[in-house]
Amino acid sequence: MLLLALDTATPAVTVALHDGTAVIASSSQVDARRHGELLLPAVDRVLAEAGVTLDAVTGIVTGIGPGPYTGLRVGLMTADTFGLALGVPVHGLCTLDGLAYAADIEKGPFVVATDARRKEVYWATYADSRTRLTEPAVDRPGDIAEKVAGLPAVGAGALLYPDAFPVVHEPENVSAAALASLAAEKLAAGEELPAPRPLYLRRPDAQVPKNYKVVTPK
Repeated sequence: MLLLALDTATPAVTVALHDGTAVIASSSQVDARRHGELLLPAVDRVLAEAGVTLDAVTGIVTGIGPGPYTGLRVGLMTADTFGLALGVPVHGLCTLDGLAYAADIEKGPFVVATDARRKEVYWATYADSRTRLTEPAVDRPGDIAEKVAGLPAVGAGALLYPDAFPVVHEPENVSAAALASLAAEKLAAGEELPAPRPLYLRRPDAQVPKNYKVVTPK
């Protein structure tokens, strides 16, 4: 097994390689506006660090969000392209699950929250690092304060809203190393991973203008 994992659902552009036993190379950069520019060089860097070529990869793992439309699609399209070119399976994993897996919380329940912009967070609650209790959702922190009251939190979204999430643990951003390790565990146990399809949870920011003038040729 040689899994190439990547995620662009958050400001982190993160890539890792996992050989079925451990992560053998990884790279993470935080830049919300340069996903498309940074992702492929990160893949090249990780492959070089591991001393392997892309055709040695036996499977792709991609974070499926939830996340903003523009950033999330960079990782998903790249994963699909690699899968088609190499003829290997492409697996999805919820980005929030990757954060939960890497959390430094010994015992749950806890909540994972990432920044959804518009003064909202993408969030879900967990019983432990591998067991999600609720489906991913997008809400204003004040609207879910009662639901998450008393729960420790993980993620950059929680850091932005201390009134709703007063106790925040590491990590702040998702890492492909955590996604790869979680995927390797699940695959080794015979678990089926989600399809690599995006969890947008809301419509994209870009919209077709209303009441625009249609010009047709005579």
